[in-house]
This record gives sequence, structure tokens and C-alpha cells, in this order.
Amino acid sequence: MIWIIGGIALLVLLVLWFIGVANKLVRKKAEVDNAFADIDVYLTKRFDLIPNLVNTVKGYTKHEKETFEDVVNARSKGLSAQTINEKVEADEQLTSALGRLIAVAEAYPELKADTSFIKLQESLNEIETELVGARRYYNAAVKAYNILIHTIPSNIVASILGYRDLKMYEATEEQRKNVKVDFSEE
Repeated sequence: MIWIIGGIALLVLLVLWFIGVANKLVRKKAEVDNAFADIDVYLTKRFDLIPNLVNTVKGYTKHEKETFEDVVNARSKGLSAQTINEKVEADEQLTSALGRLIAVAEAYPELKADTSFIKLQESLNEIETELVGARRYYNAAVKAYNILIHTIPSNIVASILGYRDLKMYEATEEQRKNVKVDFSEE
């Protein structure tokens, strides 16, 4: 009789532990989703700004077609991305393409002086600053979530319930390159 009661008590404790870990996984996943929702808001603001920025730069630079196409394609990919990992990848590509677009604009002094371009660039810089903070929060939430799904014994529950790794925001190869600064006069 004591063995049966002990077995039932052990089973109840195991079920309670499983439920506790499952609830913790749900909370961590919700934190990640909430963090990404903040990023998504900033990405939408940036997506809305891009057509105006591209059109303004296009008016000054007729021969930079490839750069414009890269920005437009990256924006389209971002708008059509469905999963968090797809959106992270699309955002990394768009960030890289926008960097090239701004670099193109730097070669045109009359464009740099254009008030609409200046306002668009300031808006983009503001959004990028907000994105940096949102990405940091997202990465912290993803780190906590990924650690939880990989540590023993919660990894058992995570595996049973189908929880998978999520991708963190990382700098692209292009963003890791050293910036060349040249103060020589031409």
C-alpha cells in the first residue's frame, strides 16, 4: 500500500514538474514574441520610409540601379516574411542594402543638402536607433529561451512539446567590415 501511495505521489510530482516547466517555456516564448513584436513595429516604420528614401535618392542618381533594386527586393522580402527567423534574415539583408544606399547618397553633395533627404535620413536614423534597443531586448529574450530549451531537465519537456531554437540578431559580414575613412582631399 505504501508503494502504491509513493508511486502515485511520485507520478503527481512528475506531472506537476512537467506542467511547471511547460508553463515556464510558454512564458519565455511569450517574452520572445513580445520582444519581436516591438522590432516588427520599427521594421514596419522603416518599410514605410524606404520608398520615399529610394525615390529621393533616385532623382539624383540615375546610374545606381543595382543598389535601388537591392533595397526594394530586401524590403519586399521583409514584407512577405512569415516567421520570426525569416523576418530576422530579411531585416539583416535590408539593413545591409540601406547601408549601401546611404553610401551612394554620400557621393552626391547636392543630395546630401536636399532637405527632404535630410529629413528622411534623420527619420531612418531614429528608427535604426530604436531598432538597436529592440534587438538587444529580443536577443536577451531569445538567449533565455534558447538556454531553457537546451538545459537539463527542461530540454526534455521542450523536446516533447516541440520547442525549437530561435535565431538571434547578429551583425552581417558587411556590417563587421572595417569602415574606411579617408580624409585626403581629391
